[in-house]
Amino acid sequence: MDPNDSAVIAQAGPNAVHLVVLTGMSGGGKTVALRALEDLEFYCVDNLPASLLPRLVNAVLEDRGGQRMTRIAVGVDARNREHDIEIMPSVLSELAAAGVQVHLIFLDCRDEVLIKRYSETRRRHPLAMRNVSLADAIAAERRLLRPLMGIAEKVIDSSALNVHQLRRLVATDYARATEGLTVMFQSFAFKRGLPLDADFVFDARCLPNPHWQPQLRPLSGKDAPVRDFLDADPLVGEYFADTVRWLEAWLPRFEADDRSYVTISIGCTGGRHRSVYLVEQLAAHFRARRGGVLTFHRELE
Repeated sequence: MDPNDSAVIAQAGPNAVHLVVLTGMSGGGKTVALRALEDLEFYCVDNLPASLLPRLVNAVLEDRGGQRMTRIAVGVDARNREHDIEIMPSVLSELAAAGVQVHLIFLDCRDEVLIKRYSETRRRHPLAMRNVSLADAIAAERRLLRPLMGIAEKVIDSSALNVHQLRRLVATDYARATEGLTVMFQSFAFKRGLPLDADFVFDARCLPNPHWQPQLRPLSGKDAPVRDFLDADPLVGEYFADTVRWLEAWLPRFEADDRSYVTISIGCTGGRHRSVYLVEQLAAHFRARRGGVLTFHRELE
């Protein structure tokens, strides 16, 4: 690391910045994990050369409009040059010595699951070339990334995890790098069962159902026509306002009790319209007032 690169970092002092490096097998869930950290207001960069990490940390630490950003997440995978992967351990070690809290997460996955995922999405593996099979490309990537797996703070096997489970796992572990309570708003369909990870459940089935409007049925609560339909009904506004009042009264109690993560689940019959609309509205309301707000739509993923 260039001595000039460490100047700002050292001035920031110990524990001033969290750097999460996401690496692992292509198709293992790095994009999902990076988005979870982005929702936690990390400054996220994908596929950054290892040699540029110190400069990135210094740039992000610089004062921007009176607010210093102190949470960074970087994606590193087989798209990086082999040299970058080789020097990554020494770069991370030097950053840690300069006062950065470094977290290296390795996202692993069984070969047969990776092959299935690539077959289903028809994406090309970054190491797959002409006359190289997918299985051989995966094996080559494992060899390339083995040194990073060996020094990882945490290895996550995503083989049996769905998108939501992976997002929650990453967010729960690294919510401690954010200030205050992290809140997950998720929508779901009652007809498919209650979410097992819900801390609180709100039932929106009493509200007018866009499903019975033929032109709205194919849409979701994220679409403007559905939003307009629900916005026009006073009952929806009353439900939203009551929910906000309850959450504003009780979330601080959980925060004071040292809780780092809470999941608020909103359900309707099909999990596509009313619950999605309310999750988006609630997330927008609370994001304007606090950090660490996540959303997940179980039936839309």
